[in-house]
Amino acid sequence: MQRLEKVVIDVGDVANAGELHQLLMTALGFPGFYGRNWNAFWDAITALVEMPEVLRLERWQELKETLPDDARWMKRCLDDMQSQFPQFAAKLEYA
Repeated sequence: MQRLEKVVIDVGDVANAGELHQLLMTALGFPGFYGRNWNAFWDAITALVEMPEVLRLERWQELKETLPDDARWMKRCLDDMQSQFPQFAAKLEYA
């Protein structure tokens, strides 16, 4: 299966961590057994799904203000993937 060229996720209206994980699960095609936590997110992006060429996170600043810890964990996972598995990582756009 070919990687998707671009996935855009609007994270601006997310109110809690559960909503954020559900949004990520749906947008990135995580399996139903996805654990909805940051360890499970790491496992999903590095071993369970093929990340798109570009991942654009719309209204990122709003997420950082609403859920600063979750935004930090998410960015850390995505950045770690870029450094550890650059050939499989998405190019990140924070808008």
